[in-house]
Amino acid sequence: MGRYSQADLLVITLGGNAVLPVGSSGTIDEQFATTRRTMAPVAGLIRAGLRVVLSHGNGPVVGNIVLRNEAAKAQIPPMPLFICGADSQGGIGFMIQNALRNELHLVGARHPVATVVTQVEVDPADPAFAEPTKPIGPFYTPAEAAALAAEKGWTMKEDAGRGIRRVVASPEPKHIVEIDSIRRLVESGVVVIAAGGGGIPVRRNREGLLKGIDAVIDKDFAAAELARELGANVLVFVTGVPRVCVGYRTTAQRELRELDLAELLRHQAAGEFPAGSMGPKMEAAARFLARGGKEVLVCAPENLGEALAGEDGTRIVT
Repeated sequence: MGRYSQADLLVITLGGNAVLPVGSSGTIDEQFATTRRTMAPVAGLIRAGLRVVLSHGNGPVVGNIVLRNEAAKAQIPPMPLFICGADSQGGIGFMIQNALRNELHLVGARHPVATVVTQVEVDPADPAFAEPTKPIGPFYTPAEAAALAAEKGWTMKEDAGRGIRRVVASPEPKHIVEIDSIRRLVESGVVVIAAGGGGIPVRRNREGLLKGIDAVIDKDFAAAELARELGANVLVFVTGVPRVCVGYRTTAQRELRELDLAELLRHQAAGEFPAGSMGPKMEAAARFLARGGKEVLVCAPENLGEALAGEDGTRIVT
């Protein structure tokens, strides 16, 4: 933890594995146990006097909320996707908030922790809205999909041969709406959890009013935007692998322990980071560093403590 000083501001964004690991049954007890393990090194960082803002993904959780929506639609009016995203921010935010407060208590530290339900403004003219690609919700038969497309105007697509699903746009984050509130909380010593699941997508109408929109903002891009708007100098991605690799899953696979932005861009141009895996994180890292950030860390939940101490993970600098 000695690599950082009290002048540093770290934004740590937790992937789905940090809350709901692949292969788990998804019970609330499992989710709390996983979250507590992830929060232990974060508590140590805060106890050492560092300023931390947390963000998180919501992939499996918001998917489950949408499935509950679908299962209960005969009794309860289904909620739009942006409300499901808000629900996931509250639930996951509570778990992280609760786990972190408890870990801080165990190490004798008293720090306030608060979750901010966060809206993220997007551009209604973003090209992503013309070509939705993000699958969400249950699988449908061709007849069901056609009926939903006609009734609700949804875009429906085949999902990897498994069936037909709704797809929504994944627009770029334009602005963190609650950034002033988040900044004031951080300045007053609060550990803030914000922009969960990429934030709740909202668009601004001609009168300047914000309105929720069904879309999914990439959580890594949102975390990078949150870090940029806060003026953070360190961005940490906690994901499913302990280090970034090139030649991933080939005989030439090689782990990267430290690299600079120029090297990252070369690997990116060579196609080393596919869109469905490490690609968004590396693009978010490049944006953050190009816009004034100083350092990006990539690690798994189980080696977060070592990565923060400079002993593991992948470190990317300007």
